[in-house]
Amino acid sequence: METEFIYQYKKPSHFFQEEKNKIFSFSHNTEIDEDNNKPCFFYGNIVNSFLASRCLSVLANTVNSHFALTPGQIAKLKDPIVSVGAGELHFEAFSSCNSVYARVNILKNGVDGDFLHSGTTNIDFNNQTIRAFNNVQQSERLLIGIGSKEVHVITGKHKTIEKKVTLTNRWIKGLGNVQVFLSEMELAFQLTKFEALQLFKTVPNTPTKSEYYLTKAGVNYTFLPIEKQNSIKVGGIHRLNLIQKLISSVESLHIYKHNTQQSFALILNFKDIQMTYLFSNNVYRGFSGEGRLLEHLTDSISSNLINGVNNYFKTNEVFNPAILSADSGIDLRIMNNLQSNLSGIGLLGYNLFDKNYFYRKLPFKLERLINFNPRLKNAKKIVESDEIKILEKTETFIKAIVKGSTDIYHTVIKNNDIYQCTCNWYTTNENNRGLCKHILAVKIAHE
Repeated sequence: METEFIYQYKKPSHFFQEEKNKIFSFSHNTEIDEDNNKPCFFYGNIVNSFLASRCLSVLANTVNSHFALTPGQIAKLKDPIVSVGAGELHFEAFSSCNSVYARVNILKNGVDGDFLHSGTTNIDFNNQTIRAFNNVQQSERLLIGIGSKEVHVITGKHKTIEKKVTLTNRWIKGLGNVQVFLSEMELAFQLTKFEALQLFKTVPNTPTKSEYYLTKAGVNYTFLPIEKQNSIKVGGIHRLNLIQKLISSVESLHIYKHNTQQSFALILNFKDIQMTYLFSNNVYRGFSGEGRLLEHLTDSISSNLINGVNNYFKTNEVFNPAILSADSGIDLRIMNNLQSNLSGIGLLGYNLFDKNYFYRKLPFKLERLINFNPRLKNAKKIVESDEIKILEKTETFIKAIVKGSTDIYHTVIKNNDIYQCTCNWYTTNENNRGLCKHILAVKIAHE
């Protein structure tokens, strides 16, 4: 499902060279009038020009990668974003199939420039941009400008007009679900450059449907098609080829596991640049369909509170519910629920390396962000239509029948904190991809 918002980049992108300076000039297009009217967000030098340009090139290649889509679907899904604020630049993107999430964090020590305005904008990297990033040499400086009226990057003698990009709801939903997985990750392995290089020699070059497992055998790390004790499941292992060319430059490689084995994450640490990759457990499973936040969104949060936070925080600032609760006097439970709501509409991300949330002010109106979760909206309709019948209820147990979309009734059972349902969604996914609308309806009405 697509929203009715379209980015249109009317001027060609700009890249040009002055002696040993390579200068990329971007600008933005948002629904936020205040941001649109700002002439420039950031202008300055990226200290580690060579690595930064390589990371941005890999990010762009990630956006262009498709592991489970037709060519017709691919053109609609190219929408990386850059967040400017708190002394850092964050570039984020999904693969076209939504099964890979990538973020490049250029940290405070890696940036030497002026932060003129805090905000987030969408950028559509084209092929010329990717080639220009690939041509940055270690002896050259990389200067980036992020302005406001249009996106432009000039590439040598070539000029291109950016095509318009239609924003899909799955992209925003993916941003919310990604931070849930990241916040639940635990560090499994930390590899040196040499260990990382040896490990990536075992990545298959061609697509494979077989599941692999990252295993430590003695002092060596390897990918094997056989599960071993304490190994990490890696579905769609060929997706790791996206980052092959960066491995030789890392200072360390951090590998994270999820207790459900539904995803895994990598952080490529380059000292003043960090690149985070999150992979779903197979190429056909996009992060937009996870619904991991839904069970935390059944308690309504005042839109005034969301608006207040949106106006208070700067992009990339750390978001800590406990500190906010102490400073504001608002109950911690409300703040934790606020955190879930902000995450659910893409306004919070999670920094896995530092284990904290960061705020990002997306370039869309809040009304658009708040009203896009169909499963939760359908659950609320069930409650409003009084289509739940409680058969049995105690302090720790609920048995109910809930009307489905085709007049079929489904049985929902809650035993302690575990929910089950007889619908097709639950039969297929259980609760691994979020709660079904029938369970959500029971939670809203009776908890």
